[in-house]
Amino acid sequence: MKDFKLEVAKSIHSQTTDLSLEDIISLIEIPPNKEMGDYAFPCFRFAKVFRKAPNLIAQELASKIEKVGCIENVEPLGGYVNFFINKKALAESVIKEVLEKEDRYGSSDIGEGKSVIVEFSSPNIAKPFHIGHIRSTVIGSSIEKIYKFCGYNTISINHLGDYGTQFGKLIVAFKKWGSEEEVKNNPIPTLLKLYIQFHDEVEKDPSLEDEGRMWFKKLEDGDEEATRLWQWFRDVSLDEFNRVYDMLNIKFDSYAGESFYSDKMPRVLDMMEEKNILKESKGAQIVDLEEYGMPPALIRKSDGSTLYITRDITAAIYRKEHYDFYKNIYVVASQQNLHFQQWFKIIELMGFEWAKDCVHVPFGLVSLEEGTIATRKGRVVFLEDVLNKAIQTTKDIIKEKNPNLENIDEVAKQVGIGAVVFQELSNNRIKDYTFSWDRTLNFDGETGPYVQYTHVRTCSLLRKANEEVNCDIDFSLLTDEDSINVITVLSGFSKAVLDAMRKNEPHIIARYVVDLAQAFNKFYHDNAIIVEDKELRKARLALVKATKQTIKNGLALLGVASPERM
Repeated sequence: MKDFKLEVAKSIHSQTTDLSLEDIISLIEIPPNKEMGDYAFPCFRFAKVFRKAPNLIAQELASKIEKVGCIENVEPLGGYVNFFINKKALAESVIKEVLEKEDRYGSSDIGEGKSVIVEFSSPNIAKPFHIGHIRSTVIGSSIEKIYKFCGYNTISINHLGDYGTQFGKLIVAFKKWGSEEEVKNNPIPTLLKLYIQFHDEVEKDPSLEDEGRMWFKKLEDGDEEATRLWQWFRDVSLDEFNRVYDMLNIKFDSYAGESFYSDKMPRVLDMMEEKNILKESKGAQIVDLEEYGMPPALIRKSDGSTLYITRDITAAIYRKEHYDFYKNIYVVASQQNLHFQQWFKIIELMGFEWAKDCVHVPFGLVSLEEGTIATRKGRVVFLEDVLNKAIQTTKDIIKEKNPNLENIDEVAKQVGIGAVVFQELSNNRIKDYTFSWDRTLNFDGETGPYVQYTHVRTCSLLRKANEEVNCDIDFSLLTDEDSINVITVLSGFSKAVLDAMRKNEPHIIARYVVDLAQAFNKFYHDNAIIVEDKELRKARLALVKATKQTIKNGLALLGVASPERM
């Protein structure tokens, strides 16, 4: 696609040597309304150099710039030089690129030859996969897709919470009150009930905490019974989790969780001792981070057992050695900000210059209308229940509005799950929010189903026309305001993708596809598309097809399906 902003910058650069081409590009703005042009260049910083008012500089510069190529008109306005792009050239450049690149439209090769690890989801085994997990799961999945779309070799890792003192507690609970048959019949709810029971009983008998720690130490030391029970809890948990991942169409390249690094930690602890950054404190080992404005990081407890931070440091070193990553991204709640700041600093103190390539992508928390999610108290909403309810609600709506729809179950799944995922990704990830059934399943307004229905509308138009759609069209027929509004949004897809990647913000893509759907629906509402005039029909169908393709590409980056009928 022709870079119109670059062409404008070149035309300005040809008339002044006081700024580099890169500086000019960085200064160019988009005017607040279309009547003022497509691009605007501010002349204020030239005022001291030329000792003239910015408006006079703008008038002089505008008079010198030639109206050639893609530049249709140049006008001074106050202290700005405003540029009007040739609409036919814009339409041709954009439509041709979308129709030629198809599923690759908006992609780039910026990441060629570089590997990016995205760690996301990472639930704790033997605990429910609840609505709180949806944030890391769908934000991380989208970020991984966006990096891949930008040419990076991506590695998706589900760093399972499958180690730690809680497994000692669970082993104690199972041995005292559990039933093997009950766990087999209903794994996660049964294990959750045992976990809750343990914490209830601890209030009466605090010695249970010591027993739990003892069993975790046995697990770390390879005790046969502890290992057998832990492996069983892990296997039944993964079976449950994978059912939800299948619903979301999410796959991982690695399920290497905390336990994977248990035999790799001694070497890392030795490395930390060699660097002389470990200190003894009440029988435990810590790294003192006070001079960096952080509390000490506990690395190994007095009983010799390890912690999350020890395993995270070990995992990072393993990943660098194993994958030689360009970036190592962690999609984890903002509650863990200090944890990541601490161990990133420890990696740096160990002498690893790649510490700067480890990136924490935080997100806000989900709470329920009745209060904060609390696994120990059993106050959770199972994610699988949310997805199933969304599917059923969608199915009921389809039966009412389009009872003869084929593949109703498949479409209900695409739209229902799409509604939940899109709602998650439609806001800035750092914001906290309260989960609400009504809002999640509201299909009106700026929602996933609204965007999906716009895609369905484009498919319906193309089916109804039943003719070949290509770039052999008269692009001057797409220079009216409604068409150009759609084309302008289409032209911004690559930028939206790169912005989303650089900021690790999928909501930029969600916002983009809503804007595109709105622009297209206005075009559709105000213009007949399948008209008698053959040339006009061909041109408008090309715009419909380009919109269809771009919506599909955008939704795919969010992990949302694009049904062809609803």
